[in-house]
Amino acid sequence: MLTKIKLGISACLLGEKVRYDGGHKLDHFITETLGKFVEFVPICPEVECGLGIPRKAMHLVSSPEGPRLVTIRTQVDYTERMRTWAQKRVVELEQEDLCGFIFKSGSPSSGMERVKIYYGKGKPARTGVGMFARDFMQHFPLLPVEDEGRLHDPDLRENFLERLFTMKRWRENLALGAKPGHLVDFHTRHKLLIMSHSPKHYQILGKLIAQLKEIPLPEVYERYQALLMEALRLKSTIKKNVNVLLHVMGYFKKNLSPAEKEELLEIIDEYRKGYIPLIVPVTLLNHYVRKYDQSYLKDQYYLHPHPIELKLRNHV
Repeated sequence: MLTKIKLGISACLLGEKVRYDGGHKLDHFITETLGKFVEFVPICPEVECGLGIPRKAMHLVSSPEGPRLVTIRTQVDYTERMRTWAQKRVVELEQEDLCGFIFKSGSPSSGMERVKIYYGKGKPARTGVGMFARDFMQHFPLLPVEDEGRLHDPDLRENFLERLFTMKRWRENLALGAKPGHLVDFHTRHKLLIMSHSPKHYQILGKLIAQLKEIPLPEVYERYQALLMEALRLKSTIKKNVNVLLHVMGYFKKNLSPAEKEELLEIIDEYRKGYIPLIVPVTLLNHYVRKYDQSYLKDQYYLHPHPIELKLRNHV
């Protein structure tokens, strides 16, 4: 990475005391581990739209026109204030070159999903989206987004951060200028990563690259980015990873001794059965990449999609 990844985030997750009660929701993984590799752009929708600290607690209330942002006890409606601010703020954020966003789970302004919507005196339904989060995701549909609660799930964390680091590499590729060679190089390095998420998209993107001379270049770039992020939103699975691991092993069929092949197949099978994490077969394959100087695999981001310090593949 030439520069740190710019990541939007709900300000309370960084320890900023901006919540309705004057508190915060500091997340140590985000600040202490992920924070080494990103530059945060903190946002608190409720404070930025002009509400004080502390302030009356709010929730989303159902209405025929859509959910409204209303204080719980005094029933003051801040819907229009929030909408006006949010629509202006997302346009301003175009200048920040964000590669993604981490929202505060459950927040009526910043919740990404499953936010409570109240229907009179009945039981609330977890079907809502925070008002700012909704506008942000509509304005930046391709950016990776997640909430801090879901990041405690190892698979979801791995998926989000793979998308985040890939988006950063895509932005750096764009900065080089739109040229067929730059796009081919990017695709070549990401082939196996894409395959691990969606073999279908792997084939579609390969065909798109093959049509570079037949389709206007700006259109190819636009379609490629949309398909790339669509592919990476699909979760990688053990079955998909085993397919890629065996595919990588095929590059060493003339190098590995019978004993090395047997050991590698045993380790891949142990991963398939759930006995060991993905980092184990990947580490062994990286060893063979260096040992046998496999130039194509050296550049494959599947084997090193994000900094090892994040320990993401230790748990999947």
